[in-house]
Amino acid sequence: METGDPFEIFLAATPGLEEELRAEATEKGFSAPNAVPGGVLVQGGWPEVWRANLELRGAGRVLARVASFRAMHLAQLDKRARRVPWAEFLRQDVPVRVEATCRRSRIYHAGAAAQRIERAIREELGAPVSVTGELRLTARIEDDLCTISLDTSGEPLHRRGHKEAVGKAPLRETLAALFLRRCGFDGREPVVDPMCGSGTFVLEAAEIAAGLAPGRSRSFAFERLASFDAEAWAQARQASDETEPPAARFFGSDRDAGAVRSSQANAERAGVAAWTEFRQQAVSDLKPPEGPPGLVMVNPPYGGRIGNRKLLFALYGALGETLRTRFRGWRVGIVTNDPGLAKATKLPFLPPEPPVPHGGLKVTLFRTGPLG
Repeated sequence: METGDPFEIFLAATPGLEEELRAEATEKGFSAPNAVPGGVLVQGGWPEVWRANLELRGAGRVLARVASFRAMHLAQLDKRARRVPWAEFLRQDVPVRVEATCRRSRIYHAGAAAQRIERAIREELGAPVSVTGELRLTARIEDDLCTISLDTSGEPLHRRGHKEAVGKAPLRETLAALFLRRCGFDGREPVVDPMCGSGTFVLEAAEIAAGLAPGRSRSFAFERLASFDAEAWAQARQASDETEPPAARFFGSDRDAGAVRSSQANAERAGVAAWTEFRQQAVSDLKPPEGPPGLVMVNPPYGGRIGNRKLLFALYGALGETLRTRFRGWRVGIVTNDPGLAKATKLPFLPPEPPVPHGGLKVTLFRTGPLG
């Protein structure tokens, strides 16, 4: 597979939000994005792999599908794995770890399948194979078809690289970005988060508005591949640094002074402090900023993780009261795992979305249209 040859690239998404990631990939100019369970498929070469890692806010990982072949038994897997042109993307000096899964296939022993692929890499390429290898290669054998993919991201992509301080139950940045998109946010309106925690919604909104690439502050696994072109990558990063100040401003508040300090520090590190504002205050003291209405986006505490559920009914009730009486014309998005708590706000929600996984829970985005 030469650098210019297109191949399949899998963009992992939070299950249930594949369509939002497909829309983002389309917007960013990726070729023929197709939503599939668990993510989005696009076609491209290595430059598209680099760009997907750098630019896509909703993708959790970027996998390059480097080989695909039929294998009915282990001897056949061994033989065909040796024909994969490993030297075109793996380096002899970078340790690789191999993970295999088998479903509905005559090869049913995942450990034995992984061993055959490891041996092919060791003997055909001479690269070290290790359970702690910094490059992760996955082999999925389904219906006797073996698909080999390289995890080109390394650390999950929600780790943007400029956020040190996090709250007690942080929402992943990738999930926050997809929820903002689901609420119709495009960067041209203000966002208010009255329970901002470490500032995730506010920071994501400000970065979207300023056109900042989410991966600008971090490194990626693909930088350790044989197919990596440092010069072309430097140019891609440079192009992503061209930003413009957003038209809107972004506001977070929290009753916890530590959360407010964390948010301010995170905004400084992310380079969006000039367009964000954080203050310590209770939900009942919340007022809309001057200017046109926008989006209130909030991930309040849930009974299962932080806080007592009975006390939370009062908190959600106060939030709903404040928004209904003071935020006319604003839209609202609330993320919670408890429909009863959402109902306690008495906000006019649209029909609920299907729940999506978040940190061992299933959470739902409850949305409103502009409040009357």
